[in-house]
Amino acid sequence: MAGNGLRVLGVDPGLQITGYGLVSFSGNFAANGAIELIEAGVVRTYPGEGISARLHKVHTALSEVVAELKPDVLVIEKLYAHYKHPTTAILMGHVRGVVCLLSAANRIPLVNISSTHVKKSMTGNGHANKIQMQRMVQHTLSLKTMPEPPDVADAIAIAISYALNASHRKEITQAGRVKAAR
Repeated sequence: MAGNGLRVLGVDPGLQITGYGLVSFSGNFAANGAIELIEAGVVRTYPGEGISARLHKVHTALSEVVAELKPDVLVIEKLYAHYKHPTTAILMGHVRGVVCLLSAANRIPLVNISSTHVKKSMTGNGHANKIQMQRMVQHTLSLKTMPEPPDVADAIAIAISYALNASHRKEITQAGRVKAAR
């Protein structure tokens, strides 16, 4: 199996498009080690399907991803609520709940990370736009093209940010222990 290092599954939750990306990280943390993209993609749902069917579709698709890719840790973007769009936060919360359930059901450690933290660690700017994030993911992984759609780039960036952040060393160690205890 490719990617023998720490396997980090990043998830960018959304009811219409949920992005996911699994990276494998190995090597020396101080030297930023080696990062390999194993797989990335999206789960798409459509408004006409109804909320329960849409959540089931996200759960089923991500369950298959977890079963196949066997991540050591699952990292998800924290809920961000803007007063102008409260419904968006509520719908995103439903998808986050599905991902949290998936994590618990598979005994995979779950880490929440803010989008500002991801953007700052990837670009140096906590308010980077979608194109900047896509370009930085492309550059970091030496990809020929930018990851599309932006939800995929965000999910990959979430995984990379977690893997590279030295402050997570303790959590990474705990993730390894949890996996070994299965």
